[in-house]
Amino acid sequence: MDRIAITGGAQLKGEIPISGAKNSAIKLMAASLLTEEPLRLTNMPRLADTRFLGKLLQRLGTEVVESVGEDGPETLLRTKEIVSAIAPYDLVRQMRASFNVLGPLVARTGQAKVSLPGGCTIGARPVDLHLQALEALGARIDLHEGYVYAQAPRGLKGGRIEFPIVSVGATEHAMLAAVLAAGDTEIVNAAQEPEMIDLAECLNAMGAKVSGAGTSTIQIEGVGRLSGASHAVIADRIETGTYAVAAAMAGGEVRLTRTRPELIQSLIDKMVEAGVEVTANADGLTVKRNGRRLRAVEIDTAPYPGFATDLQAQFMALMTLAEGESVIRETIFENRFMHAPELGRLGADISVSGGEARVRGVEALEGAQVMATDLRASVSLVIAGLAARGETVVNRVYHLDRGFERLEEKLGACGAEIRRIKGGDEEE
Repeated sequence: MDRIAITGGAQLKGEIPISGAKNSAIKLMAASLLTEEPLRLTNMPRLADTRFLGKLLQRLGTEVVESVGEDGPETLLRTKEIVSAIAPYDLVRQMRASFNVLGPLVARTGQAKVSLPGGCTIGARPVDLHLQALEALGARIDLHEGYVYAQAPRGLKGGRIEFPIVSVGATEHAMLAAVLAAGDTEIVNAAQEPEMIDLAECLNAMGAKVSGAGTSTIQIEGVGRLSGASHAVIADRIETGTYAVAAAMAGGEVRLTRTRPELIQSLIDKMVEAGVEVTANADGLTVKRNGRRLRAVEIDTAPYPGFATDLQAQFMALMTLAEGESVIRETIFENRFMHAPELGRLGADISVSGGEARVRGVEALEGAQVMATDLRASVSLVIAGLAARGETVVNRVYHLDRGFERLEEKLGACGAEIRRIKGGDEEE
């Protein structure tokens, strides 16, 4: 199993291009099930998660062709015919977001059988809101032997979907299903993340009629069919924020390109409060820290435009070296402090009580062997290793490969001493 080794102490200087957003790309790929015509996605990230979903889509009948165009990696998807409306456990279990093929399959074929995705290390993340949304559109839902059976033999019907809590995945799922439903659909208490806008823009380019994406209420006028389209995937705001924090942790000056500062404004505000210099550029932002010690700050995770839960672990790593005590409150997932004990192995002083972590800054971190527990926790350990004395080895980095494209290459190009150890043997 691969590991990543980091020798800390090197400042970062250079440029890091940001890839397309994983969280958007996988939902855009699912949208290809809604039409028999080709959907061309540019600025596509090449990740374990997109490969997993590509395999599932191929099982359902989608032709998936990856290439490199003028604007970088792109993927052409075409589902001339749904050859199977069954998404088996062996594929769905590899990535929760693959459950979102359920809505498009029902919308196009009137039926689907999709495995429940199973548990998650960072919390329960139930799919009940997804199923309630489909029921509001007229689907009949049955659960049997770990599978969801959804049927709408006469097609989905527009309806009102009001979520009791904000859910990114359920909002996206409802959008994917409602665009082909007969009549009008209103989604209330919708997630407002930039990925909602990205999905709506792609669907509209395919002929859908979606308005209000990015606000708490989304209106959808159902159409009879969708056509093919070409769409550029939005920049990955979590990758943007991750490398911004990495630059602040290691010190130096890093320019992040092919992204937009407003995607991570809540993070930028806290970084500036901590003493990091962040400036906007025409195609991204520059993060600079001259070595002066950071100041402790408080954060509360919240749905967009609040502080992203997917950046909480990275920011905790940054606060381990800040002067004073930082307070980090996790309000989205109930079990998302598993990185705290691993940061403690590097010398961090962190105490966790329920959904609150108190981080008392230390003078220095010391390299050690650590274990990745989930995607964002994994990269927080890499970030900490950039500043730790000596060598830090992060185990189980398959988590990292799910969401970060060419991590070692991007950090190494800016001067980080980082390498991948393949299968227990050091990579030459």
